[in-house]
Amino acid sequence: MVDEETGLLHRLDALRWTKLHTGVTLALGVGWLLDSFEVNLTGSVLGILQKQFAVTAQQAAWITSVWLLGIMAGAVVFGYLADRFGRKKLFIMTLTLYAICTVLSSLSPDYWSFMVFRFLTAMGVGAEYSAISSAIGEFLPVKSRGRAAALVMNFWPVGAMIAALANWECLNLLAHYPNVAWRVAFALGAIGAVGVAWFRKAIPESPRWLLSHGKVREAAAVVQQFELAADPAQGNRVPVETMPADRSADRSGFVSQIKELVHCYPGRLALGSILDLSEAFGYYGLFTFMALKVLPAVHIADAMVPAFYFMGNVAALAGGLCMVLMFDRLGRKFTVTSFYALAALFTVLLIPAAETKSPWMVLGAFMLANFAATGAWTSAYPTFSEIFPTRLRATGIGVSVAVGRIGAMASGPLLVWLSDHTGTNTAFLLVSALWLLGCAAMIPWCLRGVDGAGISLEKIVEVAPLTV
Repeated sequence: MVDEETGLLHRLDALRWTKLHTGVTLALGVGWLLDSFEVNLTGSVLGILQKQFAVTAQQAAWITSVWLLGIMAGAVVFGYLADRFGRKKLFIMTLTLYAICTVLSSLSPDYWSFMVFRFLTAMGVGAEYSAISSAIGEFLPVKSRGRAAALVMNFWPVGAMIAALANWECLNLLAHYPNVAWRVAFALGAIGAVGVAWFRKAIPESPRWLLSHGKVREAAAVVQQFELAADPAQGNRVPVETMPADRSADRSGFVSQIKELVHCYPGRLALGSILDLSEAFGYYGLFTFMALKVLPAVHIADAMVPAFYFMGNVAALAGGLCMVLMFDRLGRKFTVTSFYALAALFTVLLIPAAETKSPWMVLGAFMLANFAATGAWTSAYPTFSEIFPTRLRATGIGVSVAVGRIGAMASGPLLVWLSDHTGTNTAFLLVSALWLLGCAAMIPWCLRGVDGAGISLEKIVEVAPLTV
């Protein structure tokens, strides 16, 4: 039976790119776009929300922190559920939770109800982190996996740009009704989620997940579906009926999954967790700190903040696409390490830019920082998504995201506090130091790990020592 399963995976990995691969990639990528849309909506209107709910900058910063707490919870819980019950079921469940709760967010009457609904919305987004990141690589041919997974990550800056435009339009069209403008912007996300959920219904279950749960014939049917899309004359070369019957599979509980990750793959879990901690602190912390402290200091009006972030995300998209070009050609190790180092360097450049008090200098430095930061995290996710076994993949990703969010959750309030007590320079230096932490975490993997470019997911797990 092992031979039949290995044969199925080899056939899946060896396929040429098809329209079905494109459909799966787009359906998952647009979901990532919606997640970004939701995250960046909040960042663009933090100043307005602070005034709307009559709270302090510190309390406004906790809006981001509660969001991160929700992502942490959603990533862990739904990551395990994706490993236990399948990727496909989670694709619909996560979008449903997100759509309902983002509408409730738009209807929030006060600060505390808004915080509750943002937490629940974030759980849906955290679930997407685990479901999308685990699934995308499991469908794709080996030679296309890295590039396609990296492209999916780049739907994020596109979503951020759309969020900035939506906020800008709403704030300008409803200039005299800011209390209504941000609510309309939040409600728009739910409309997109319904459309994406409809498209996702056509995505098959991950054949790798099916095999890891003993569903050999179902996996064979999915592989044949992709083969038929590639070559109708060859798609039925091995009838599904001749494949071995389903076998029983180990159905580990949540605690057992975590124990196995910690015991068998401690280095991989540490790498994923530190990379995510580094990028989440750097990314969320910087956006929150810019909105609450830096942009007001250089006299950028609330209505212009979305335009500022739009330009920042133009640079982010450029950074992500640059990463895509490097990811398979230069390898995961070089790409991830280089972009984390650049993110640390470019964050430091915000210090002299902020001291000039020039909005244009701050925008230029912010675009550079966002270029490198996006290249860093969009290369990190596909990298640590590849290094866990299929039956533990979504759980491993979920734990990595959760650990990252524990630190990122405190980033906004901590940076605001540092700015109030020691100045903005210290805050920027801390963000830079966190990027360097991610860079340092890559060193052991560069020395002892395996570069996933051009290697099957199963081989990545087998080649490197389990403790790495």
